[in-house]
Amino acid sequence: MRYFLFVIILSIVLSSQNVSAVETCSRIAIINYQEVLVDSNASEKGEGLRYHLEKDPVAKKYLDNYQENSAIRWPNAILGTAGTGLLLFGFFTTNSQDRQVYLISGAAAILINFLVARTLEVSNEVNLTRAVEEYNKRNLPKIYFNPDNNLQGSTSFPGFKIGLAKDWSF
Repeated sequence: MRYFLFVIILSIVLSSQNVSAVETCSRIAIINYQEVLVDSNASEKGEGLRYHLEKDPVAKKYLDNYQENSAIRWPNAILGTAGTGLLLFGFFTTNSQDRQVYLISGAAAILINFLVARTLEVSNEVNLTRAVEEYNKRNLPKIYFNPDNNLQGSTSFPGFKIGLAKDWSF
């Protein structure tokens, strides 16, 4: 029973990644009193600002660094697949001692992979913020971009954030 509960909690944590994907794809910046989509799609993060940020070489460098670090990392994909395989193999193993080892190691691999990938993603957002700051130092029109307050509802509850950067609105 406790393994079932653990798997349910793990699946809730992993499914919350989709919640932050909505925020990422709908981020906007204000340029010249017009809203501009920052991310044209999930694979081209920050591309909506490229036209303006290319005017400043330092800002362009930060944007290129941001986009390079946003790419899919194969070690993360391999570790996630291995963790899922271990979990599935543990569910179908009849020996209870082996089953416990496979379930725990699979869940640990998935959890570690998720936390590392999410930490790298959140720390990479600094590059996009720096790109906008560098552009705003030397160029006009100014880009108003605040990724922390860039959600649809401005009356949302500040909430409790755990690396997922999810705003818990009531």
